[in-house]
Amino acid sequence: MTTAATPRKLPWWRTLKGREALAGYIGISPWLLGFLMWGVGPMLLSAYYSLTEYSILSDPVFRGLDNFERMFTRDKLFAQALRVTGVYAIVTVPLGVIVGYGLALLLNQKARGLSFWRTGFYLPAVVPGVATAYLFAYVFAHEYGLADSVLQTIGISDPPNWFGSTKWSLPSLMVLSLWGAGGGLILYLASLQGVPTALYDAAKVDGANAWGQFWNVTIPLTSPVILFTFIMGIINSFQVFTSAFIITDGGPVNSTLFYVLYLYRKGWQQLEMGYAAGLAWILFIIIFALTILVLRTSSRFVHYEGE
Repeated sequence: MTTAATPRKLPWWRTLKGREALAGYIGISPWLLGFLMWGVGPMLLSAYYSLTEYSILSDPVFRGLDNFERMFTRDKLFAQALRVTGVYAIVTVPLGVIVGYGLALLLNQKARGLSFWRTGFYLPAVVPGVATAYLFAYVFAHEYGLADSVLQTIGISDPPNWFGSTKWSLPSLMVLSLWGAGGGLILYLASLQGVPTALYDAAKVDGANAWGQFWNVTIPLTSPVILFTFIMGIINSFQVFTSAFIITDGGPVNSTLFYVLYLYRKGWQQLEMGYAAGLAWILFIIIFALTILVLRTSSRFVHYEGE
């Protein structure tokens, strides 16, 4: 009596599923190598540098947690930079979402020249940050700027020194941030136009007025996009650099000393690269923690289609 031979099991790379997986990995290998070399590699290196005293001009010397101890106990400018950036984020992130969403609601209406207005409100978001900074430096220039000229025309003879006073410098940069509020316009418009009209019809049948339709239909169904732009706003607000660097250079009296500007000073102006690496990791931890916090609490407010 003979028995059938047991079929030999093929190696995974010779199976159909294995060949498909191998082809996929080969296809993404250029990106994967680039990510490992220019993403993961520098992050691991900066983690090591954060534990050292490193001035670029000499070899790094391992110091353990000295950089972090210095930040939290002896560096007053670290606390100032964190405070300025935190205040800026608390004000500009919700304000940017509200203004951007409001513009999208207006531009979602049927009106003449709609393409022109959509392009006009979105265009500032793609203007280079350096050009925007110089533009606002002129607009808010003390005495001869456009803003002061308008105020003097309406009878205000002594307008504030926008970027030159500790009271007005940070609020002026907050106003500047609204220049790019139309950056999320495309996402907002796509989400608004994706709301089924049948839901509005059903809301009308139930007696909902315009506000009721907006609050109970529009907001819930566009909430995923609002969440995304809110998180991106948090990330961007903690990385503000260009406007403060060009217009105020952190002044006056460190009133606009943003965190990334302070990191730049330590790393590239004072050549304390080890300390700057520590600052960068603290920034990463803050942004990561805030992102996780927002995502964990978003289930109460965000409605996903199909739920």
